[in-house]
Formats: sequence, C-alpha cells, structure tokens
Amino acid sequence: MSEEKDREEKKYEEICYLCKRPESKAGKMIHIPNNISICQDCMQKTFDMINKNGTNSSFEMPMNPAMLNFMFPSQDYQNQKVKKKQPKEATKEAKDVQGKLDIKKIPAPHIIKGELDEFIIGQDYAKKVISVAVYNHYKRVMSEENSSKESVEIEKSNMLMIGPTGCGKTYLVRTLAKLLNVPLAITDATSLTEAGYIGDDVESVISKLLAAADNDVEKAEHGIIFIDEIDKIAKKRNTNSRDVSGESVQQGLLKLLEGSEVEVPVGATNKNAMVPLTTVNTKDILFICGGAFPDLENIIKTRLNKKSSMGFFADLKDKYDNEKNLLQYVTVDDLREFGMIPEFLGRLPIVFTLQGLTKEMLIDILCKPKNAILKQYKRLLEMDEVELLFDDDALEVIAEKALEKKMGARALRAIIEEFMLDIMYEIPKDENIGRVTITKDYLEHKGGPVIEIRKTAGIPRIGTTAGMEG
Repeated sequence: MSEEKDREEKKYEEICYLCKRPESKAGKMIHIPNNISICQDCMQKTFDMINKNGTNSSFEMPMNPAMLNFMFPSQDYQNQKVKKKQPKEATKEAKDVQGKLDIKKIPAPHIIKGELDEFIIGQDYAKKVISVAVYNHYKRVMSEENSSKESVEIEKSNMLMIGPTGCGKTYLVRTLAKLLNVPLAITDATSLTEAGYIGDDVESVISKLLAAADNDVEKAEHGIIFIDEIDKIAKKRNTNSRDVSGESVQQGLLKLLEGSEVEVPVGATNKNAMVPLTTVNTKDILFICGGAFPDLENIIKTRLNKKSSMGFFADLKDKYDNEKNLLQYVTVDDLREFGMIPEFLGRLPIVFTLQGLTKEMLIDILCKPKNAILKQYKRLLEMDEVELLFDDDALEVIAEKALEKKMGARALRAIIEEFMLDIMYEIPKDENIGRVTITKDYLEHKGGPVIEIRKTAGIPRIGTTAGMEG
C-alpha cells in the first residue's frame, strides 16, 4: 500500500512556497516542517536578506514549529502539487494502456439512457439528447487523438438545458458523470463576475474541474463542466451601471466554450491567491449550461400570440394560457429577448428543454428510482427492524402537496420530513412495533398512522421481521 502511494506521489512535482515555481523549473526543493517546500534560490535570497539587515552571520533558520506557524500559515499544501507533464508520445501510450479514451469502452447512447432511466423519472427526450451528445463528444475526442491531417475535424457541441426548478437538471448531469467515470465540476453562474471585480473569475470553473481531477491536467481536459443558474447572467435591462455579473460574464465565457488555453490557479479559484498556475486547454471539455429561465414563458407566449388574428383560421389569444410545457416552443430569438447574447448562444448549439413534473411523475419519483426517497426512509426503519408502508392514496396526497409548492421534486423531501418526524421519534421507543403504514388520513391530520405489533411481543428485536402480523 505504501509503495503504491509513493508511486502515485512521484507523478506530482512540488511547488516552491515563495516563488510558486514547480520543481522542474526551480530545481531541487528544501523541505521544512508543515509540508512546506522552498527552492534553493528563495532560501538563499532569504538568508541574504537576513544578512543584509545586519543579522549575525551565524544566524540559523528557526525550526521551532510555533515560529514556522507564524511565518508560514498552516494550509493543505498537498492540493498545490501539479502533476508532471509527460511527453506527447508517452502520454498517448499511457492512455492506450489505461484505456481512458477507448471508444469500445464508452457506452452507446441507448445504454447511457438506460442507466439514466434507473435514477431519473420521465424526461425521455432530454435523456436521449444528452446521451447522444455525450457519446458524440467523446468520439470527437478520440478522433482528434488518432486523426491525420486529411481527416475531417469535428466541432464541439456544448449544451444548454432549460427547465423549471426541481425538474432534475443538476441531478441528470451528476448521474451522467458518475456513469461515465469522468471528472465533473458543478458551478453556479451567480458567483461569476468580470475580471477585476469582487467574485469569481470565469476561469474559476476550470479550477474546480482541475480539483475534481486531482490536479491531473490531462484528465481534466476530458471532463464535464456544468454551469447552473446560467439564466442569472442574462443581460440587464434599463441599467446605467456596468453589467459586471451579466453580459460581461457571458463574454468572458466565450473563450472557454469555444476552446482555448487558459492559465488557472492550482488549489484555489483566485489567481491572486499566491498559488501556482497551470495551463488547461478547454477544447475537449464538454460544457453543459442549465437554468430555469423564469418569465421566458411570457416571451414565448407573446411570440406565439402574434400569430393570432381575426378570421376562421385565427389562433385564440388564450390558446397557450393553460399550456404546461410552454418551454418546449423556445427558440434562439426567445433566448436573445431574455438577455442572452448571440455569441454566447452560438457556442451552445444543442438546446433542449425538460418538462415540468406532473402528479403522476412525482408519484413515480417517490417510489421507482434506485435511490427513491421512500426507499431511503424504508431503509432507515429497517435498521430498527420496522417495515414502512405507504397507501396509494397517501402517495397521491404527497404529490398534490408538492405540486402546490411549485418547487418540483425538491418539495417531496420537505413534505416527507415533516410528517415522518414524529414517526422517526416515536418508533425507537417501543420494540414491539413491527409495521407502520402511512395513510391519507394521517397526512391530512385526520388520524394517525396504522401501527401493527409483532406476534412475538415483548421479545427483543433480533434478526428479521418475519414474525409480524399481517
């Protein structure tokens, strides 16, 4: 185990704490307590500065831990190591051996969608689009590595997903990255600002991906970045101040989406954090942007109602008032009207929408996925050797309450936490309880849950719950 750890550590080179140069440029490092490495040049400059200030020539560097903690604040300097860059030929051989980018090992779109079906209910069109896009993206990466000068160059296809809150945008991307076993960085566009202002620079999204790839630049360059709340950087209207968190951020993201070499800090999200910098090429990084785009429905409805006129074949002005999935009619012009600049939209060629959750979908979300919410609570009570059941009417009540909150699937857990509180508190008190059934009356505060006692009452709960009453 220690040999494997040593072999893994040799792949990384140390960084000088003072000048931030890697070992390949600064030379051999001098190690002092607190995992701090200093190059010989900086150490010599330190001694020269001390001698120049009239200090005794016999002065020795203080090695007292308390003094070192004062001089060098305690941090995790392991995160500031950079993986050594290998020659191109060696890198290609290593990839062939490890099989990281073997097209035969990348699952086909129907397999990816089948895996997503086990975790995500509905959204069939969105799952089909993202499965095909991801499969084609990694085929493109493979073709570039094995391409000749005469081969066709395939352009990158970044994605923009639009859907109401709680419909599964973030969960879809997180599940996808887990299935493909590639590094994933999820960031929030609301924290991004133009360079020079308080907030994160656009390059910080690359730093998060590099951290997810364990500071391995080659691995990060084949990862996925999901930028959530992308609608929050829409161009501000009727403002006299500089739009540092809107249009400026969109313009800053252009070079990342298109593909360029970017210098990013290692172990931090700010270039001014006195940490080493490394270069990451974003041309093979897949960008997926997502947002709820509130009020976009009004823009779509206004455009569609322009077709209404007088006559037998005219559309009624209230035709789309009760349309639940109005976002499916979105166009690039609607997004431009919302505040997204044309250059930004041009770098997101794949635009698709997710449906709002219906009552039937919410009921399926409660029960069917691998890690469904009800399965989680059933597992919790199984540890107390109690079986948890839900009536069909109770499931409908939970789904109806979630629809009223207009928070999507996020509302389900809040509702279940509320009515399960007393049950989770009271059940451990009585070892004779064997089964609890949640009913519609209990959820509507008209009665309590159905509690069934074991046949072998009074005997401590050991083993299974096979002796429960029917």
